Amino acid sequence: MLYPMKNTHLTNTRFSNLELSDPILHGLNDAGFNQCTPIQDKALPLLLRGKDIAGQAQTGTGKTATFLLATFQHLINDDPCKDAEDTVSGIEEGEQHRAYLPQARQGAISEIRPVKNPRAIILAPTRELAIQIHKDALLLSKHLNLKFALIYGGTDYQKQLDAIKSNVDIIIGTPGRIIDFYRQNTFTLDNVQVTVMDEADRMFDLGFIKDIRYLLRRMPEPELRLNMLFSATLSYKVTELAYEHMNNPVLIRIETEEVTSKAIQQSAYCPANDQKIPLLIGLLKYCQPQRSIIFVNTKRCAEQLDDTLNANGYKTSALSGDVPQEKRQQLLKDFQENKITLLIATDVAARGLHIPDVSHIFNFDLPQDVEDYVHRIGRTARFGASGEAISFICEHYAYSMPDIEDFIGQKIPVKAITANLLVDVITPARRPPKPKTGYPDKRPNSNRSRKPTVRP
Repeated sequence: MLYPMKNTHLTNTRFSNLELSDPILHGLNDAGFNQCTPIQDKALPLLLRGKDIAGQAQTGTGKTATFLLATFQHLINDDPCKDAEDTVSGIEEGEQHRAYLPQARQGAISEIRPVKNPRAIILAPTRELAIQIHKDALLLSKHLNLKFALIYGGTDYQKQLDAIKSNVDIIIGTPGRIIDFYRQNTFTLDNVQVTVMDEADRMFDLGFIKDIRYLLRRMPEPELRLNMLFSATLSYKVTELAYEHMNNPVLIRIETEEVTSKAIQQSAYCPANDQKIPLLIGLLKYCQPQRSIIFVNTKRCAEQLDDTLNANGYKTSALSGDVPQEKRQQLLKDFQENKITLLIATDVAARGLHIPDVSHIFNFDLPQDVEDYVHRIGRTARFGASGEAISFICEHYAYSMPDIEDFIGQKIPVKAITANLLVDVITPARRPPKPKTGYPDKRPNSNRSRKPTVRP
């Protein structure tokens, strides 16, 4: 979700000074946005003049608004409906033709703007990020006549299919489901005028790069589109993708000297494995976080930690990759509305969650990928706020810390574990075992032990 940022996180450039149409400026004003963030200040003037951009910036710095505003303005500038209106405007001036105006207008517009042809594609690596981009798009396009289709896997297949069959302007979604509908000839890519790839490095991590190339190669040539790529890191492979499928993009890096934000206070503890949960609960009591995310490496650990924290009086929920989509969306909604203040998550939640006022991040398990550390702690200190990230250097994952410190270019201070931080823990009841798959034996008493048959 887009939230107004603190003045310390903004530049002196005002949106009203950019080449943005009045309806877009009205949407920005309604949302409470007046000044640009650094990435918006550097990227938008170029994008509004038709230059392709490959942008790198820390999370929570306004990348989503950057590509949405540029997309909206580009579609307004090249709106075939406007051309159709101009084509039939002469009819309005002729009194003798007024009776035929509706039919003439409809025919002219339909000829210029065929059905089933989206004019922009915004690709995201995860369902959560796609949903968030869609919400932000609806907010900023409040005064625009644009139609969106939100497309992602896991749920609502027929509903999404019906939506994409209509004459949509912008498709926002994940690559797999979009390709599924494309192969059914539900829409074409022939009229795509804007392409956006968000969290491009995550696309590589999740193995979507072949799907991305499949879609890009079926769109008009890069010179005929406005192309945008945004990523938390512009690695060699991401830059290569940009130059292959974009029109000589301008590379923009914001605060390249800092991998992590100065607004995040980082620290670490070195507990033994059996001290991790007592230490976590002790820190929760000491820090009293307003809203926090606890990151773990496995679904099993997430479930065990969820049970333990709930048994000790904390209302938590666990978010992992196999949580059904509807439940996942409800869980995130509860977290945003403070019905739940502690979210336990695997790295499925490390990207694309735009949640304000996350005061603390706990790395209960250190990530095994150094870039995941940056994305995890980037869930705090968003929109110009400050935050705290606390990591546990435990026996299982201690080997990750030197690589993390090398990657971020700084040492993370290690604090002593004092006796008051190791609290007594209530052990939760064990979860009932999940039912085995397959066909159960339905015969009465078939699973009971029976006496052996005595043969004569």
